[in-house]
Amino acid sequence: MDNDRIDKIIDKYKGKPSSVIQALLEIQRENRWLPGDVLEKVSEKLEVPLNRIRHIVTFYKAFSLVPKGRHEIHVCMGTACHVRGAPRVLDTIQDLTGIKPGETSSDLKFSLKTVNCVGCCSLGPVMVIDGEYHGKMVPPKSPLLKISGISGENGSVSGGTLSHNILELVPRPPR
Repeated sequence: MDNDRIDKIIDKYKGKPSSVIQALLEIQRENRWLPGDVLEKVSEKLEVPLNRIRHIVTFYKAFSLVPKGRHEIHVCMGTACHVRGAPRVLDTIQDLTGIKPGETSSDLKFSLKTVNCVGCCSLGPVMVIDGEYHGKMVPPKSPLLKISGISGENGSVSGGTLSHNILELVPRPPR
């Protein structure tokens, strides 16, 4: 991320230390993570102690201090999703991307996370890919879940283009 863009974001909140979370969120939305030098710049320009900013970014899960992939995959592991096959969905995603929950692929294409609940239990198992919710996922061993555009090697892309729908998901047929 270019320093001029970071400065413009911070300058919008200058003189408003109470807006530190908003400034950090906006910077992260642009940059996909918060490097240490950016935290120092926010601290200096908003006149908020660096230890306070570090406390904020480590407390809220919305913030990342490590680079994230261009595509974020979140697999819900809440009770309803878990009993409906979320662990098998997660296993398949791990096999296809070559990363485990909490990791980002070395090419920065994918980040994988598990979450406790995404709030749509009746649609379980649920995955959120780049902010788009996909429900009623079938267990991955079923041919109804097709994952396209990803080869089995470390999340490399094979053929086609990647849009915000990295994975072609086929929902479970109605019962």
